Amino acid sequence: MAQTSLRDPRRLKIDRVAVIGAGACGLAAARYLQAEQAFSLIRVFDQRSVTGGLWNYTPLKVGEPKRSDVISPVYDLLETNIPHTLMNYAQEPFPSGSALFPAHTVVKDYLQRCAEPVAPHLSLETEVLSAKKDGDKWAVETRHIPSGTATTTSFDAVIVANGHYSDPFVPAISGLDTFAQKHPGSVSHAKFYRRADAFAGKKVIVVGNSASGIDISAQIATVCRAPVLVSEKEKDTSATVNPIAATAEPSSTIRNVPEIVEFLTDTPSPSVRLADGTIETDVDAVVFCTGYLYTFPFLPAQYSAADGSYVPGLYEQMLRADDPTVAFLGIPQRVVPFPVAEAQSAWVARLYSGRCALPPTEQLVASPLQGRGAHNLGFPKDVAYINRLHDLAMAAERVSGLDNDGVGKVPPYWGPEQAWVRERFPAIKVAFRALGEERRKIGRLEQLGFDFASSEKEQKETSKQ
Repeated sequence: MAQTSLRDPRRLKIDRVAVIGAGACGLAAARYLQAEQAFSLIRVFDQRSVTGGLWNYTPLKVGEPKRSDVISPVYDLLETNIPHTLMNYAQEPFPSGSALFPAHTVVKDYLQRCAEPVAPHLSLETEVLSAKKDGDKWAVETRHIPSGTATTTSFDAVIVANGHYSDPFVPAISGLDTFAQKHPGSVSHAKFYRRADAFAGKKVIVVGNSASGIDISAQIATVCRAPVLVSEKEKDTSATVNPIAATAEPSSTIRNVPEIVEFLTDTPSPSVRLADGTIETDVDAVVFCTGYLYTFPFLPAQYSAADGSYVPGLYEQMLRADDPTVAFLGIPQRVVPFPVAEAQSAWVARLYSGRCALPPTEQLVASPLQGRGAHNLGFPKDVAYINRLHDLAMAAERVSGLDNDGVGKVPPYWGPEQAWVRERFPAIKVAFRALGEERRKIGRLEQLGFDFASSEKEQKETSKQ
């Protein structure tokens, strides 16, 4: 363990911190660490030459190899599925005039502007080869990509913020591998989708009906042989309903079908069998929008589940219970990532500076949840999570010289209005998309008929009746 304060053995005293990743999570970490004014070294490593992580679009050409750890999953016409008024960093609004659901280029520019204050801490074009515990220190080996120079640096703590949109998850379905070999180019993953043109006139099945599946199927539906088939598992009544899918508008060009249970390899045409026994023939393309694996190739094996479905050993979705000198940011699913990353960063930064104490040993235990649902914090869990971490961070000891009269950098807190918007943003997105090209002129919720103040007033009047 790192050196502890003489006042309280539960207080860490970290001096040197490594942050792996300079996307939204890594930048949030750097900003809150810097605000603590307590560390002799903060070093943020990223393979890319610029900040912004996955928001740095990677163009792909037909026939180009589809394997690279630095390929972004961002596609040509991607717009956020979260209003920028909710997804922004605290006290950092998006530029005036931004569309309510901005294009990916706007988000990239926003993050790169937010990165400017922490520029001295950045080590870009630098790959982290390994991060290993060596006694009470972390030995972090890196390679400067342009020069090939490898370096090992000692740190007291490591913050893992490399994201989880690198290694695609494709479910194991009978016959899939043989089908893909027999019909080259017919099977792909959302990570490598860029635009719908490649699917013109084809019969397409999109597997998965979360945010990317809904958006990509809507785009493909404009050019493919109608309807595009959207395949997903039968809903588990105990599972959290995907609010985006629940509010997606019906369409004559999109048809929902059961999950694919078998890829048939001995039929005259490319075919699949669905869970209800139906066989779909003449299938030209299958696009898996099935998410990604949690992988940390630079860490020892015990930090990842063998199947990549979740991250074991975490307290509060981020802190290793058996060694709080390593923290993972951005692990939760079905959340608004930027505010969650800030809330996590605020608490971790205060823990590492010693202003906050670790929970008692009997409370600092890993979550027992396992599998792909272990990190699901869909509404309203995400609201409670952000606010809980806010309260933990704001309870830190005041230190003279820090911002806000010694309190330090203030993380986000979601009050009734933010929670109201969070609950409704899938419906807001549907209303936004329905405007077509005119949607780009919409920058405020009220322009779409979503007015919190009016809603609150109406609710109060109704309750009086």
